[in-house]
Amino acid sequence: MESELLQKLENKLITKGELLQKAKQNADVLHEVLVGVSSSKAAIRYGCAKVLMDLSEEHPEALYPHMDFFIDLLNSKYRILTWNAIAIIANLAKVDKDKKFDSILDKYYSFLNDKYMVTVANVVGHSSKIALAKPYLIPRITSELLKVENLSTNPHLTEECKRVIAEQTIKSFSLFFDKVDDKERVISFVARHADSSRKTLKKEAEEFLAKFG
Repeated sequence: MESELLQKLENKLITKGELLQKAKQNADVLHEVLVGVSSSKAAIRYGCAKVLMDLSEEHPEALYPHMDFFIDLLNSKYRILTWNAIAIIANLAKVDKDKKFDSILDKYYSFLNDKYMVTVANVVGHSSKIALAKPYLIPRITSELLKVENLSTNPHLTEECKRVIAEQTIKSFSLFFDKVDDKERVISFVARHADSSRKTLKKEAEEFLAKFG
């Protein structure tokens, strides 16, 4: 049985924004939202996950005690919850005093081999947050991101999808490139996309090379 608060969320009697404000101010409400992620009702499940994602951006320290919960959520049977977990874990990296992310880095980047483009793009897109929060992991993060050129295609991840992911990778690199040791490998990766058939990828590569190349 859902709590009264979560029933209000399902019935649109309270917005996700209002629930976020309540969760910020009340630990009991935050607990209800965490429980709501396991709801069988999609509106509650995804509504609560969105609230937690927004909270992780604004107040990562409030969610850090629940880091293990989000690490477990990576294994969700629901792809959207996996995407939420990927984002939330990246947001928590800046307050990760116990280095919990460090111990799951391989697992986190194993999602680069996922068959769905959105999953891969989420990992790539959030990598800059982790790199900036944990500069000592940048060599490993760089090595993982450079693997996106070798992704296998499938009906959910086409050659065009790979170009989208390459574009996202260049954007991520641009946010922490000054801290990258192996700059030549990254520049070489970017240069290979400077004449891409995808206009936005070509533009992103050209701008990166003009700035860093």
